[in-house]
Amino acid sequence: MDERVEFGLHHVQLAIPPGAEDECRAFYVGVLGMREVAKPPALAARGGLWVRLDRLEIHLGVEADFRPARKAHPGILVSDVDAVAARLAAAGVAVEWDDGFPGFRRFYTTDGVGNRLEFMAPVDSRG
Repeated sequence: MDERVEFGLHHVQLAIPPGAEDECRAFYVGVLGMREVAKPPALAARGGLWVRLDRLEIHLGVEADFRPARKAHPGILVSDVDAVAARLAAAGVAVEWDDGFPGFRRFYTTDGVGNRLEFMAPVDSRG
């Protein structure tokens, strides 16, 4: 096959417990400033919610035997990692900085139901 196939990421799905939509909405929409996206009617009946900001879309799907993702996580690129950390800290959300990824400043946090999230920005190599 000589044609190049392009790949991209449309969304990341994270599990949430039944009935946690309002708590997740408070975190993703209220704290992070994402916008809720209407789910197609056939999927809306399942619960959960979808959120989007810029090119990032996260689907939060209800899982009956929910366990938060404490190791697996999305790595979310942001233009100003310090501003995101400050926004989270101002809302009382814990931020854990980690310098173990060369070329990036990054931190970890958890959403309202305990799912791990990584926010990161490339370090300016110009100097």
